[in-house]
Amino acid sequence: MRVIGMMGNGPIDSIPELRPFIDEVDLWIGVDRGALTLIEHEVTVSYAIGDFDSMDSKQRKIVKDRSIYYQAYPVEKNETDLEIALQKALDLTPQKIYMFGVTGGRLDHALINMQLLHTVIDQNIRGIIVDRWNQLELTKPGTHSVSHSKKYPYISFVPFMKRVKNLSLSNFYYPLEGYDLSLGSTRCISNKLINKNGTFSYDEGMLLLIKSRDINA
Repeated sequence: MRVIGMMGNGPIDSIPELRPFIDEVDLWIGVDRGALTLIEHEVTVSYAIGDFDSMDSKQRKIVKDRSIYYQAYPVEKNETDLEIALQKALDLTPQKIYMFGVTGGRLDHALINMQLLHTVIDQNIRGIIVDRWNQLELTKPGTHSVSHSKKYPYISFVPFMKRVKNLSLSNFYYPLEGYDLSLGSTRCISNKLINKNGTFSYDEGMLLLIKSRDINA
C-alpha cells in the first residue's frame, strides 16, 4: 500500500508527533514552509511544492538542496499551495494520504483544507487530516468500522452535506439508530466507544469523522 504524508505550513505547535507515522508513510510532500518543517524533523522530502513565500532565501536554498524534487510556483495563482501539492499526491495513486500542518492557523485555510478531503475521497483514496488534537476523515455512505484511540478518545460526526440519512452508531456510549442528521445539528458531537471497536453507518450524504483529545492534554 502506498501511503503519502503531506506537511503544510500550519503552526508548529499544532503539528502532532510524527514518529508514529514514519514507518507507515512511503513518501513525504512538503508544502511551502512545510518542506522545511519536515527537514527539521529529519524526514526525507520527496517533493517540495509551493511558492515558498513564507521563507527567506537561505531557507529556500536548504529546502531546494535537501528535497528530491523541488517545484516553485508564482505567489499569485488561482490555487493554494496545498491544492497544487495535493494534485501531485493524487497523481501518485496512493491508497491513503495523511495531511499535517493544515489546521490550527488561519480559519479560511483550515476550512478549505478540510473541504479538500472531498477531492481525495472522490478518487476513492482515504484522506486523513491529523493535528495535535484531532484526526479528521471524510466518509461516504455505507458501514464503517472505528477503533478506540487512547490518544484521540472523543468521536464526533459532522454532516458534510445538508442532511445525512439513516445514521446508526453501534458500540458507542450514545448509540443511535436510523437518525437523520442535519447540517448545523450538534447531536453527534463528543461521543465515545464503549468497546475497542464500533461501527457507524448511513445511507445518504457525507460525514466528517473527527477523533479528538482534550485540548489541555
